[in-house]
Amino acid sequence: MAIYPVILCGGAGTRLWPASRPARPKQFIDLVSDVSLFQETVRRVAPLAAGGRIVVVAGRDHRGFVEEQLAALGVESDLILEPVGRDSAPAMAAAALWIEQIDPDGTALFVASDHYIPDAPAFREAMNEAVTAASHGRIVTMGMVPTSASSAYGYIQPAGPGLSQVERFVEKPGQADAERYLGEGYLWNSGNFIAPVRTLLAEMRTFVPDLVASVQSALPNEGQERASTLGPAFETATRISIDYAVMEKSDKVWVLPAGFEWSDLGAWDAVAATGRGARGGWVDKDSQGCLVRAAPGMVVATTGLSNLAIIAEPDAVLVCDLSRAQDVKALVEELGRRKTPSPRSETPPLEVLSEQLGQWLKLNALPLWATLGVDADGAFAEALDGTGAQVGDFRRARVQARQAYVYSLASRWGWGAGYAALVERGLAQFEATNRRADGLYRTRVSSAGAVLDDAASLYDQAFILLATATAASAGIDRARCTQTAASVVAALQSLALPQGGWREPVGPAYQANAHMHLLEAALAWEALDPDGPWASLADAIVGLTKAYFIDAQGGFLREFFGPDWLPADGEAGRLVEPGHQFEWAWLLTRWGRLRSDSWGLEAARRLFAAGEHGLDRARGVAIDELDEALQPRSFRARLWPQTEWLKAALILSETVEGDEHRGLLDSAAAAFDGLWLYLGPDGLWRDKLGPDGAFETEPAPASSLYHIVAAYRQLRETTG
Repeated sequence: MAIYPVILCGGAGTRLWPASRPARPKQFIDLVSDVSLFQETVRRVAPLAAGGRIVVVAGRDHRGFVEEQLAALGVESDLILEPVGRDSAPAMAAAALWIEQIDPDGTALFVASDHYIPDAPAFREAMNEAVTAASHGRIVTMGMVPTSASSAYGYIQPAGPGLSQVERFVEKPGQADAERYLGEGYLWNSGNFIAPVRTLLAEMRTFVPDLVASVQSALPNEGQERASTLGPAFETATRISIDYAVMEKSDKVWVLPAGFEWSDLGAWDAVAATGRGARGGWVDKDSQGCLVRAAPGMVVATTGLSNLAIIAEPDAVLVCDLSRAQDVKALVEELGRRKTPSPRSETPPLEVLSEQLGQWLKLNALPLWATLGVDADGAFAEALDGTGAQVGDFRRARVQARQAYVYSLASRWGWGAGYAALVERGLAQFEATNRRADGLYRTRVSSAGAVLDDAASLYDQAFILLATATAASAGIDRARCTQTAASVVAALQSLALPQGGWREPVGPAYQANAHMHLLEAALAWEALDPDGPWASLADAIVGLTKAYFIDAQGGFLREFFGPDWLPADGEAGRLVEPGHQFEWAWLLTRWGRLRSDSWGLEAARRLFAAGEHGLDRARGVAIDELDEALQPRSFRARLWPQTEWLKAALILSETVEGDEHRGLLDSAAAAFDGLWLYLGPDGLWRDKLGPDGAFETEPAPASSLYHIVAAYRQLRETTG
């Protein structure tokens, strides 16, 4: 009789956070030995595969772990990949149907991938006994002889001593019931099952025929490929455990008591009980009964503690009383409500991230804002609420220019036949309502076009230059765009300062931010008109940045200055914004490569390092503000710094190789994850993430779309 050990790799190991995460659940980490629980399971069952072969059922996202860890052991298996998790009954049906294709007379031995069983020979002896019992047309489950009245396990009531039929299965009980079950001879439910596939499938077709039909439709034909992904029909299978689906209903279920040491390692108290769970650097004085795990490169020091679990990962730390280990699941659920991201198990290809963000923009965000976010006269809306209604009875110059930039790029990428006309109408309406007699553009008008603020912001003029350059590069009314840009750059002379730079008429007069966007616009126009004034304009801004904006000792960039371009007095002069460190790093890298100037590239790297001081690893985001010591000044995190972090990591990755290149790609992936937290499936977004991990409830501001599209543009350029 051929035996097919089936290793089920489902389960997230939530109670073992922060070591166990959805991206790398507990079965793939080294909890109690120098290899993972999955590898321990493979070693344990491999000798049982007499005449058959090992079958692994795992989530599609975990294929890499399974294949890598099997290869490390030199073991081969068939691998069935689930597109989504549907609980144990569909997973077991998939494996049984797979084996039926290979060997209709085979016997499946279903085991969990994450159990602790140190005595492998005793395990195999019990399994061989169970296989013999199953050969009589039974489904045999392994019942563990309890060592305590634990409420962490389900229970099985046997009909008698030794191998016997199952009277009933019981869910995890309260403590009083657990003590009673212990006295009445109940067994712990180990979740291991042994059955001829013919018997198991017959019972499943009796009790859950629709489930079997769905899985059958999803099953690929057995062939030469060792790894097969189940088809879309698998997602229609009922989500149900094997206990509920079959075991509690069938009269063919028997239980075999087993006395070897066993634990499902469901929580940190169970890991501590093995005596093998400690990891990393731990310095202690006079503590008792503690479990401490320190990530590589970390040290945990304790004194005078007892019965605690201290699990220190690079981005999160858990401290809990071991008697409350089951409560960790509730903590994880609360973290989920606060949108705390789990780090990726590996850096995905940039092409995947680019496609993901591009699809969201192309199919969700841009169509939404091109319809509900545009007025009848062609002007762009300031914001949309959750119902898609426009919010705001005014129009800011920067929003009109930014939206023109966005849809010019969309037109250039061929994403919408009507986007060029949308830009033309928007710019024409903007020209009619916002252009002043001196060639600059006023800051704000009403939704009817009435002047609300006639001042001409330097910041706004920069975005008008960027919008016209982007429209011209997309072939949208290039003559008018060129004329507008020439008019604006000439009129900017009225804001030029004798000490260098330009005065900002709206807000603080001497600031870096407006110059940053003017540099962005100058580089955009230089690409279209290399003989124009743009290169000298860009170089002048970089000269001012080198001389004043960037702190000579710290390498970080300040925001506000006095008339002499020295740091402004008070808190304003000490403000350091992580998002702007990244944004300037992105721009100076572009400028440095264009000019073959090594200072630009070196300054960009230092700015990026400064920006990294503003990364909140727990929430996975870049925060808003630091002080001049690069310590957090505000833990709020807006959307736009995430896009600038992503852009900077991407462009800098193009300038280096080896470990530094891979590190920047990892950083880009983390920035992408941070940005993705803010984006909604409907094409809207949240803007402000609070220190508690909760987003502020407010309309989606149109101005953020510029940042998102600019980040996507850099993804496209980096991936070629």
